[in-house]
Amino acid sequence: MNIHGLQKMTLLDYPGKVAATIFLGGCNFRCGYCHNFELVEGIAEPVMTEDELFVFLKKRKGILDGICVTGGEPCLRDDLPEFLLHIKNEGYKVKLDTNGHNPDMLLDLINKEIVDYVAMDIKNSREKYAMTVGLLGNSAFDINKINKSAEILLDGKVQYEFRTTVVDEYHEESDFLSIGQWIKGASAYYLQQYTERDTVPDRTLTSPCEEKLQKIREILLPFVPNTVIRGV
Repeated sequence: MNIHGLQKMTLLDYPGKVAATIFLGGCNFRCGYCHNFELVEGIAEPVMTEDELFVFLKKRKGILDGICVTGGEPCLRDDLPEFLLHIKNEGYKVKLDTNGHNPDMLLDLINKEIVDYVAMDIKNSREKYAMTVGLLGNSAFDINKINKSAEILLDGKVQYEFRTTVVDEYHEESDFLSIGQWIKGASAYYLQQYTERDTVPDRTLTSPCEEKLQKIREILLPFVPNTVIRGV
């Protein structure tokens, strides 16, 4: 397992924990607003080997509480369960970030108690999902897999959150009425304000204003009372 990025300490990525964030390369989605697109395409060179990572983790015991594993999409890797278990065995809590397109691996990780917290992206309403992730017309994309992953988390066997990066050009208020009905009863839902950057694939995309985010939150509150805006 090559490590494509490492944030040595964060108070933001793992709620309630002092954590480090590990970035893995590769993703099966092609979101135009992706902030880690160099990882999606595999352009970025690995920054360290797995052995080097675990040397670092051994030195950080007593300083870090948990490890966030993100990407790209970590669940593309068949060796992810073994990798996360190794982190657990070092004494760390494990948070997994995922796009939800591999529900079988997600369920296995939860059932085997390898992950302690899961953050799953909800890219858009189901009707607009394929368009939002850049796979409209691509037979490899299956919304049923996203549905299944959402159901797995809603079952409540692991601590979790859903989150959406809100982009002006992709999201309307009606989309969030649909999303609210979809994930009704979720323990937490975070609305993340898209930030305009030169490094994203589609540089024409724009950030929603705070007023729009607040209106979206009001739409969602009847379905998910713990709906929170991030990044404003």
